[in-house]
Amino acid sequence: MNGSPIPSDKRPPKDTEPRQGSDLARIVLAVGTLLLLIGGSLYVVRPFVPAIIWGGMIVVSTWPALLTLQHHLHERRGPAVLIMLLVQIVLIIVPIYLAVATFVENAADVREFVRGLPTYALPSPPHWLAGIPVVGPRLAHQWQILADAGPGGVLARVQPYAAMVTRWLLTQISLLGLFMLQLLLMVIVCGLLYAKGEVAAHLVIGLAQRVAPQSGAEIIRLAGQAIRAIALGVVVTAVVQASLGAFGILVAGIPYAGILSALLFVVCLLQIGPLIPLLGCVAWLFMNGSQFAAVLLLVWSIGVGMVDNILRPILIRRAIELPLALILCGVLGGLLTIGVVGLFIGPVILAVTYHLLLAWIEPPAPSASTVAADKTERQERD
Repeated sequence: MNGSPIPSDKRPPKDTEPRQGSDLARIVLAVGTLLLLIGGSLYVVRPFVPAIIWGGMIVVSTWPALLTLQHHLHERRGPAVLIMLLVQIVLIIVPIYLAVATFVENAADVREFVRGLPTYALPSPPHWLAGIPVVGPRLAHQWQILADAGPGGVLARVQPYAAMVTRWLLTQISLLGLFMLQLLLMVIVCGLLYAKGEVAAHLVIGLAQRVAPQSGAEIIRLAGQAIRAIALGVVVTAVVQASLGAFGILVAGIPYAGILSALLFVVCLLQIGPLIPLLGCVAWLFMNGSQFAAVLLLVWSIGVGMVDNILRPILIRRAIELPLALILCGVLGGLLTIGVVGLFIGPVILAVTYHLLLAWIEPPAPSASTVAADKTERQERD
């Protein structure tokens, strides 16, 4: 009928635009609030970020050692964590502190040595130097250039680098207190992650699976393997080379052995190699009339310089299947772009990207169950 009201089930739908507008506003506010919370949290923990990163890298690298130690201690986590922290203090904190203290104690002597360079002239290079394969002629040529420059020639070459190194050292010494605080925080972070490592791993894997449901867990596994590969292949190799080089310096009686040992570890960690500081020690021995010791140190230096070519590939291959060139590019690129922590972050990023590209270019082969199901389906159709 014309005057009858429209039945309730026949009424036109209500306008949904206000609800859509309110939903959009709610989403925008939720996203904005989430970004503010994430940004605020990162700003609050910013002073602890270096300690958290280094602590995480160390724990990931040494987690198998913790589990092995825990097994030998009748599955007791507390004593295993305590032993791991004590080992870190002995192997990381104490050597770093001694190296920095050695730099501080000998700063005046190094300054006096640099000031005395204007009156110092290099003698002509020894004849055997040019006979060294590959690098010998170039080293002899550069040495002869410095010798021909006469008094002050050494200073002209060294002064720009010496000024940069001096400024860097003064900056680091002024930040010594903050640096030691970061080391202490790193040990605390390591202790917490050692104690609750499974919980932290579950949280990280869960977050990765929420972002990438199909490959999140695999990405975290690859990241852990890449970190262990760098810890084994780069850091362990640097420690071995620096220790062998420091042993040769101590036996040869080179002055400032502590500073040179710390310098050896730095150049080995930066993938420069120990030959440059060691050849400088060889030259010093020759100039001071210790030819026999110089020859022995030269032979020892060549052997130490070849250690990384043998040890590093073996250690990296034990942790992860990656091209060695990719690892080295990640180490050097991360170091130059991010800093020291880039030694670990750079290879991790390249390793994850490399495996994701391989998975995208070459999809994984179907499993046995999938092949059997496809075969059964074809038989049914036939």
